[in-house]
Amino acid sequence: QVQLVESGGGLVQAGGSLRLSCAASGRTFSSYAMGWFRQAPGKEREFVGATSGSGASPTYADFAKGRFTISRDYATNTVYLEMNSLKPEDTAVYYCAAANALVVITRHVRLIKFWGQGTQVTVSS
Repeated sequence: QVQLVESGGGLVQAGGSLRLSCAASGRTFSSYAMGWFRQAPGKEREFVGATSGSGASPTYADFAKGRFTISRDYATNTVYLEMNSLKPEDTAVYYCAAANALVVITRHVRLIKFWGQGTQVTVSS
């Protein structure tokens, strides 16, 4: 079992930055691929980015490339989502997720068993 707790959301002006954190419980943090998703009001949850258990090969949605960066801290079992050049359309609840394989996060969302509770990001224009 993995428990995930996000933090770091808030209100920011367009062009600003935020760093989201996702703290994971358990001793096998490095064995899990970790990802970020978001859901805006009235829209389906969408993939933001993910990284493998080793932290290698991060992959991002097109809208996130060049603006968002995922990183992992194995000492604290935390995965981060650094978001820069934020736009109003980035407003959403952001969720972190954990899975046994990166492909589950990137292609088989319905198989993801571990989700955080979400953190609200609001970008004002």
